[in-house]
Amino acid sequence: MSQQQKALAAPPKTLGQKIKLVLYIIFFIVLYTWCFSGMEVDVTKVRESLPVAGNIISGIFHVEWPFVTEDEGVIDNMFMTLAIALLGTTIAATLAIPFGFLAATNMSKKNRWVSSVGKRILNVIRTLPELIVAIIFIVAVGPGPFAGVLAIGFHSIGMIGKLYSEAIENMDEGAIEAMTASGANRIQIMWFAVLPQVLPEFMSYALYKFEINVRAASVLGMVGAGGIGTPLLFALIGHDWDRVGAILVGIIVVVMLIDYLSGSIRKRLV
Repeated sequence: MSQQQKALAAPPKTLGQKIKLVLYIIFFIVLYTWCFSGMEVDVTKVRESLPVAGNIISGIFHVEWPFVTEDEGVIDNMFMTLAIALLGTTIAATLAIPFGFLAATNMSKKNRWVSSVGKRILNVIRTLPELIVAIIFIVAVGPGPFAGVLAIGFHSIGMIGKLYSEAIENMDEGAIEAMTASGANRIQIMWFAVLPQVLPEFMSYALYKFEINVRAASVLGMVGAGGIGTPLLFALIGHDWDRVGAILVGIIVVVMLIDYLSGSIRKRLV
C-alpha cells in the first residue's frame, strides 16, 4: 500500500469501538426479534389468503369506468374532497400565522416562556391523530363535509404553525434591526421587515400541506367526513372491487396532478 493510500485509509477500530459495534448489532437483533414475536404470523393463514388477495387485486384492476362519471361518482366526490382539503388548509394556514409568531423564539427574546408555550400548543395539536379529530368533529357537528373541513383545518394548524415558526426563526434579522434603529414601531416592523421575507415560505408550506390534506381528506371520508372516502368505504364493505379500482384511479390521478402543480408553484415562490 502506498503512502497516500495509507493516509486515506480509515484508522483501525479500537477494542472499545468493536465491542460497541457488536452490542449495537445484538441490540437490533433482539429488538427486531421482539417486534416479530408480537406479530403472531400464521403461515397457513397467509397461504390460504393468497387466492383471496389475488381476487381482490384482479377485481381492482377490472375498473368500473361508468362509476367515474355518474352522479355521486368518482368525479363528484373528488371535487368534494378537493373542496374539503382546500377549505381546511386555508383555515389552518390563516390561523397558523399567529401561532407561528407566538412559537418563534426570535419574536419573544425577552420572554422566552412565550415561544415555549407556543411550541407546546403546536406540539399538542400536531400529535392528535387526524381520524380522532375527525370523529370528534363528526360527533360535534354531525357527519358530512363540514366536519371534514374542521378536522383538516384544526389538525393542520400544528404542522403549518411549526413550519411558519421555523421560517420566522431563520429569516434575516438585519431589516428588523435597521427599522428598529430608525424608530419604527412593532406593526411597521412586522409589515415591512418580517412579512415580505416569510410570506413566500408561508405560501409554499401551505401548498405543501394542501397536497397532504388531499390524501388525508380521502381517508377521513371513510369515518363520515364526506368526500371520496365515503363511497370507498361502502365499496370495500360490499366487496365491489371494480368500484374500488375506479375510486383508486381517481385518487391517484388527482393526487399526482396536485403534487405536480403544487411543486411547480412552490419552486417559483421560494
